[in-house]
Amino acid sequence: MRWLVTGVGGMLGRDTVEELTRRGEDVTGLDHAALDITQQDAVEGALAEHRPDLVVNCAAYTAVDDAESDEERALRINGDGPGHLARACATHGARMIHISTDYVFAGDARTPYPEDHPTAPRTAYGRTKLAGEQAVAKELPTSSAIVRTAWLYGVHGRSFVRTMIDLESRRDTLDVVHDQRGQPTWSADVAARLADLGPHLGRGASGVFHATGSGEASWYELAREVFRLLGADPERVRPTTSAAFVRPAPRPAYSALAHGRWQELGLPPLRDWQSALRDALPLIRKESLRETP
Repeated sequence: MRWLVTGVGGMLGRDTVEELTRRGEDVTGLDHAALDITQQDAVEGALAEHRPDLVVNCAAYTAVDDAESDEERALRINGDGPGHLARACATHGARMIHISTDYVFAGDARTPYPEDHPTAPRTAYGRTKLAGEQAVAKELPTSSAIVRTAWLYGVHGRSFVRTMIDLESRRDTLDVVHDQRGQPTWSADVAARLADLGPHLGRGASGVFHATGSGEASWYELAREVFRLLGADPERVRPTTSAAFVRPAPRPAYSALAHGRWQELGLPPLRDWQSALRDALPLIRKESLRETP
């Protein structure tokens, strides 16, 4: 099976190419410079050239706050771009996995959102990501998967976990939000699940899947766990509220996702977030030290 991964300049795109390569798959990765998904002609040309069996779209506008004042551009990337890819996939007989987000929900639940829960985005970012989901589902109703993920961290690029590692050595104490709950998720685990999903797609598998770490935590609890794994005193992390960090885009108070649909494919949910973080942290710390001048 030939794979084409877009957005490989980002954390998840890069991890997905690395995972597929490790498995011996035939994979081509394209970053924004190689493929601008907002250009229909460029998308058509890329699929005609590479002739993939399956496209994984990791390209996205992810600046959640900037999207509030730049929704038109965010919509071109998050909404129009996936639609271009899906139409090209339909033309060339390819299947597609599209990456989406917890921000398509209202963020006010008290239990994890199942895959079929009604969407109700409250931010420009969430609205544009939902538009991308809808475009893909319309063009490829039986040969596409929407994979929602959240709270991503990884070896490559910036993330909350990477920031906590860096600040631990520079701050005596940290104030971290304790009234937002979600699911810390290692991007390498999501990449592995995308590789698992690919062979099932179009053969009884389609629609929405949730790929986030099992369990849930607040940002405060995640920060304390990072400190603990670093051998630092978790008491240096102090709880605060969202009111202390007002941002243009409101953050969901609760955005944990349920994972029921994996059972249909005989696959377990992603592992618990604590064990994933334990494995990931040494790799992230090593990369952080390598990049420090």
